[in-house]
Amino acid sequence: MSNLQISEDILPLGHFKTHASQLLKSLNSNNRAIVITQNGKPAAVVLSPNEFDRLNAQARFISAVQQGLNDEQAGRVIDDDELDAILERELPTT
Repeated sequence: MSNLQISEDILPLGHFKTHASQLLKSLNSNNRAIVITQNGKPAAVVLSPNEFDRLNAQARFISAVQQGLNDEQAGRVIDDDELDAILERELPTT
């Protein structure tokens, strides 16, 4: 995602409503989020579907890494030989 352009990407709700079609078209081309304000305060952020998917994938990856680190710190690990035995038992090769 590109850096937010304060003068272009922070819009009041009324402006977003009247220019929604044009703004949504530009969302993919400029690769920047749009911050929508209501009563002068941030109320919502609009992202392209690709950016939304990228952020979700990144969050899942970070969560999985953190879970692995937590498991390692808690001693919930097995060595390679034990893993090989489990995999062979569960997924035998033919």
